[in-house]
Amino acid sequence: MVSQTTPSATTSQQKAGIPPILIIGVLFFIFGFVTWLNSVLIPYLKMACELNNLESYLVAGAFYISYFVMAIPSGALLKYTGFKKGMALGLLVMAVGALVFIPAANTRVYSLFLLGLFIQGTGLALLQTASNPYITVLGPAESAARRISIMGICNKVAGAIAPLVLGAITLKGADELKAKLLTMTATQRAEALSELSSRVIMPYVIMIVVLLILTVWVYRSPLPEIDTEHEDEALLAANSNKRSVFQFPHLLLGVLALFLYVGVEVMAGDTIISYGVSQGISLATARFFSTITLSCMIVGYLVGIVCIPRYFTQDKALCFSAILGVVFALLAVFTQGMASVLFISLLGLANSLMWPALWPLALNGLGRFTKIGSSLLIMGIAGGAILPLIYGALADAYDTRSAYLIMVPAYLFIGYYAAFGYKIGKRTTGLYKA
Repeated sequence: MVSQTTPSATTSQQKAGIPPILIIGVLFFIFGFVTWLNSVLIPYLKMACELNNLESYLVAGAFYISYFVMAIPSGALLKYTGFKKGMALGLLVMAVGALVFIPAANTRVYSLFLLGLFIQGTGLALLQTASNPYITVLGPAESAARRISIMGICNKVAGAIAPLVLGAITLKGADELKAKLLTMTATQRAEALSELSSRVIMPYVIMIVVLLILTVWVYRSPLPEIDTEHEDEALLAANSNKRSVFQFPHLLLGVLALFLYVGVEVMAGDTIISYGVSQGISLATARFFSTITLSCMIVGYLVGIVCIPRYFTQDKALCFSAILGVVFALLAVFTQGMASVLFISLLGLANSLMWPALWPLALNGLGRFTKIGSSLLIMGIAGGAILPLIYGALADAYDTRSAYLIMVPAYLFIGYYAAFGYKIGKRTTGLYKA
């Protein structure tokens, strides 16, 4: 296994008495809050900036593509800064991204909103490149999914709260405004949309303040460093002939599985409000659907905490989740109205244990390649940029319901990885422990 902590770090932690898992839990809460604001920003900016489906899903595109662009630089930066300073820097970059929202809202320029989202995603890429492997190796490998599930609850509780908070501010009276816009003159329409656009300023000013406070807190915290550059004797012997992270096929397949997983998770959470509206449901009601999806994910995380590894292993959890994903996606496509929307929400349950299971399965046995392996997995988060855009294009070309069929092959590949893919290249090493 990867070494856990340096002696000096452990001593510092004991003196301060603050469990590292608590600090990382706060960071995962921030991940969730900022990330799942997108589910409200998509219908909000679609109205404020007068966009079609494909254009509106550039919100997810700009946010998640930053992970692909910045993951490798983030991994390189972490080698210089270490985990703790890297996390603090990530929070600071997120605050800069939130700052861009102020001129974007004042001018109602969509490209500025997208720039702010990209910068926030850049900060999150750095933050997640540090925190995900941190929580993975902060204890036994066989219970890593359980620890990540605890972090997932922090993430998804924040994700469930975020759309309620931002939706109550930005989408207040949106149904009435939508109807009035049809009868307004060009001047009146511009004024009404400018007022709508300005609603986002105060929430993002508050976000800037909170992120700056957290930056200072994490920088000054007793969070211990974890040494991922050295390996124990078993891993050193097994990896003695490895010169590149690309010599670990189970990791590369894991990156693709995570790419597809994030894509379907973002589709389930970020498209559901707009999808509900397309099914004839008012925005006043539809704005709660993302919270339902995130609540389903919380239920799944609780199951993971209780059951992994006591009742079933990480790979079995991933396999069962993939099967559920196929079933719920097909049911969503072949039903209509509220029933179809609820099946999309239930995908939150199917998706919940995928992230916590994929990380330890993909990182297992990497040793000194853990940080660069983590960077590749973070690049996989770009699935949240690509799949929703494909969905948006299909929704414009066909309809919003049948476009969800693209989820099915994604879940099938994740199921393949859970059953076979995570073993490839590792069958004779003896390193994997389910």
